[in-house]
Amino acid sequence: MARKHKKHDDGKPKKAREPSPPPAKDSPFRADGKLSRKAYEAALFDLHVELVKLQEWAKATGAKVCIVFEGRDGAGKGGTIKAITERVSPRVFRVVALPAPTERQKSQMYIQRYIEHLPAGGEIVIFDRSWYNRAGVERVMGYATDQQVERFLQTVPAVEKAIIESGVILLKYWLEVGMEEQTKRLTERIEDGRKTWKLSPMDLKSYSRWHDYSRARDAMFQATDSSWAPWYVVHSDDKRRARLNIIRHLLRHIPYEAPKRDKVKLPKRGDPGGYVEPDYPWKVVTDTVGPG
Repeated sequence: MARKHKKHDDGKPKKAREPSPPPAKDSPFRADGKLSRKAYEAALFDLHVELVKLQEWAKATGAKVCIVFEGRDGAGKGGTIKAITERVSPRVFRVVALPAPTERQKSQMYIQRYIEHLPAGGEIVIFDRSWYNRAGVERVMGYATDQQVERFLQTVPAVEKAIIESGVILLKYWLEVGMEEQTKRLTERIEDGRKTWKLSPMDLKSYSRWHDYSRARDAMFQATDSSWAPWYVVHSDDKRRARLNIIRHLLRHIPYEAPKRDKVKLPKRGDPGGYVEPDYPWKVVTDTVGPG
């Protein structure tokens, strides 16, 4: 339980808060306290190197890793997943973002359609939303009955234990964004033509049900935060810092070792054997940068 703090009021007028001094030139933070792009990209470079080592370790050892991302709309799940996967192989790091279930899938055991996407040996599977849809959006939007949700919450810890006992490393992250920051990000999706695809009618309905989602999240944590598959909460108002923290955290929680790599040297190119480049008869795209 959060500790309550007593308020002290001596009747004296409060002094105006002094503005924060501007960050030093070599500071990794911007004036608003968020991480600068330069500092972010420098840190991300080093983490990308480690993610490649993780990838090669998974391939060499046949390790199975499953990473679950959940959170409010606009919390930064997509950006975090992109930061993790942009420098690794999609054949090893596989992203799963399932559409709405078909009528056939609705008749199956709820978690069944997710089970088939769990990693095989040498794979790292990232779920962009997961079986926890039942405890979140389906509960809040009325797509699942209270009885269905309660049954899910009761059974999922045992299912996750079975997944882990099969040799899968399972990490579950909840990205938590504040009210004001969520409003800012969803407004950007409305106004920025590059981001309109990120905004769905469901996002707008969800936006108005902030507190319903809070209650659903709390109930989900209470029922499924197990010792074998705990929830890790990441505050993501500063999305760059959140991405770095998540990557560092998952690297610490996976016992990978960089495989030994033989020194690589480029061989000499073969003799052309009289080959001459032709004067291409097809259309070639030219540089269009500049006036006109």
